[in-house]
Amino acid sequence: MATPTDSTVAAASTVSTLMGVVSSAKEKWDASGGNEMVSRVSASIPQGTKDWASTTTKSLFNRDHLRSMTIFFGLGEERPFYVEKSPSLLMARLRHNSSFFYLNYMLVFAILFVLTMITSFTTMIGLVLLGGCWLYVIRASADGTLKIGKLAISQKHATIVMGALSAVVLFYLLSHIFWWTTGSGGLLVAVHSFLRDASMHQDQDDRVEMLGDLSLEENAAFLNPVEGTAIVEPV
Repeated sequence: MATPTDSTVAAASTVSTLMGVVSSAKEKWDASGGNEMVSRVSASIPQGTKDWASTTTKSLFNRDHLRSMTIFFGLGEERPFYVEKSPSLLMARLRHNSSFFYLNYMLVFAILFVLTMITSFTTMIGLVLLGGCWLYVIRASADGTLKIGKLAISQKHATIVMGALSAVVLFYLLSHIFWWTTGSGGLLVAVHSFLRDASMHQDQDDRVEMLGDLSLEENAAFLNPVEGTAIVEPV
């Protein structure tokens, strides 16, 4: 039975191994002219497409769309969570919460995925072994050829084979984590979206920021009504 200490050691070993793999891969990438290839591919993409992708990414992951814990849980509000019995109001609540808290919901899924992964001893061992295989292939093919006995494989083909094997291994190691995260995260998000009444924040995106000092002239029109203009007295 795996203990928390075993999981911690495995996680630390995984991080160390992956750092070594990333460092070696970066060196090989720079040496093989990968940056130049990426530059050529980037140059072939229409500027309009790149602008659209950049704008969409910035809008989707805008830090301003990440709601604080106070707003997410309605801390300080009178009734932040309750069951809405009216179908029309419930649908309006679900639509608003899904657009208002979408970045928080994405963060919930990410946290659950990472926590599930690092607490799985089998997954950590598998990632360590996979990282070790990548490190071996990168170092063994440093001269451009990977030799396994009398068999010589080019670095390009070895990388392709390792990529395919890694995809299969990662699917096997992370599939149960993915489905568990999808199920548990989906349940938490559904419950929050169903019960959270954030109607008081519906007009938050329409607010106008007031910056600077307010200076009023002595003869401002609303301070000195034009003669003949009727002044409404309070009742």
